[in-house]
Amino acid sequence: MTSGPPSPASPTVAPARGCAFAVLRRVFERGAYADQALRAQATDLDARDRALAMRLASGAVQRKGTLDYVIELLAERPAGALDPPVLASLRLGLYELLYLGGAPDYAVVTDAVELAKSQGRSGHGLVNAVLRRAAREGAGALLEPLADATPEQAAVKHSHPEWIARLWWRELGATEARALMSFDNQPSEVALRANTIVTDAPTLAGALPVPTHGDPVIPEALVLEGPFDMHGSPLWRDGAFLAQSRAAMLVARALAPRAGDRVLDLCAAPGGKTTHLAALMDGAGEIVAVERNPRRAGSLARTAERLGAHNVRVEVADAARERPEGPAFDRVLVDPPCSGLGTLQARADLRWRVRPDAMTEMARAQAAMLAAGADALRPGGVLVYSTCTISQTENEHVIAGFLNSHPDFSLDDLAAELPGLDLGPPGPLSDREGRPVLTLPHRDNTAGFFITRLRRS
Repeated sequence: MTSGPPSPASPTVAPARGCAFAVLRRVFERGAYADQALRAQATDLDARDRALAMRLASGAVQRKGTLDYVIELLAERPAGALDPPVLASLRLGLYELLYLGGAPDYAVVTDAVELAKSQGRSGHGLVNAVLRRAAREGAGALLEPLADATPEQAAVKHSHPEWIARLWWRELGATEARALMSFDNQPSEVALRANTIVTDAPTLAGALPVPTHGDPVIPEALVLEGPFDMHGSPLWRDGAFLAQSRAAMLVARALAPRAGDRVLDLCAAPGGKTTHLAALMDGAGEIVAVERNPRRAGSLARTAERLGAHNVRVEVADAARERPEGPAFDRVLVDPPCSGLGTLQARADLRWRVRPDAMTEMARAQAAMLAAGADALRPGGVLVYSTCTISQTENEHVIAGFLNSHPDFSLDDLAAELPGLDLGPPGPLSDREGRPVLTLPHRDNTAGFFITRLRRS
């Protein structure tokens, strides 16, 4: 990693490319999150350049695996052996030449060379030679021959770590795994949840400056069909909506709280599901929203205030700890931290950040939070466990282990209520009467969520 921020790009370089180059360096050299790095670097760009910088940076981060394969093919040396500025220039230039198009090849090559030069390092000659060869051969010659008959091949073609390709190959089957990895590299759907405390979806749709369409299962969902500056809109300030994936909206719908219920929401920040529960309860009853991180808890409280969710009480506490009041809640939501493998489409850098051994550690923490949530549920109550990942270790295995040690809980047939969202291949819960659901990005065009509903007898 470098010790300081990347040096400013040459003033002759197109602003969007200079911004994207700096983002790549922050992500891969300093461990920055791509979205945060982009916000920090794009403050002086106009809307058009900001949009292009986002496409370049996000795409080059997502496609790192394939781009590094092409770099090694054309440069005839390991990508990791190159100086970081040279590698960032090559990744950015290759992404634009092979995947984006639209700009003249000479402009892409010239700017990439200037970006490498601006860092005061040698290697710009290599950048020039590799990118000129890539421009001559084109995407057809360099990308189309890539196969995906095996997990290892698919990892290169679809730019995922090999361990993720092998995991999905094993758990979903080859066809689903290929389709999922391919879809992860496409722009993700952007959905809004109309805050029914203050408005409804048809009214919100009529007030928005972009066309939308709804969802047949989630009345409050609106899918945007064009770009929209959410945080700059007075509708956002008035609490009329929250950006939230349709899969995440299914979680509160699955819990189905009623007005007057007492609800416990564990690991509640950033508050999308918490405030959705409040809306479904018409603001009546009580929601205790638990968040261990004080800063995130404060943000959650502000979100609840903006959306008029006045029946939400935010509590800074450990979700895995036993509740002092005992089994006092009608409904409990356990939405613990997870590996996030269902959100790779929207989070460009996550696939390179998450590690396979983290899933086992997370599963232990998830099981502890699930047990704590179960202890807080009154007899006859309902508990929903959800994650935004596609991994049996954190999903089916956690639920199977819980049911084996909690005979007073049973699994609802949630899949029957949400047709088309079944788990797919047989897994650890196949012998149970009830069924959870799993949304798959390539099938459902939303984030990948595992949702299961349990009842206490």
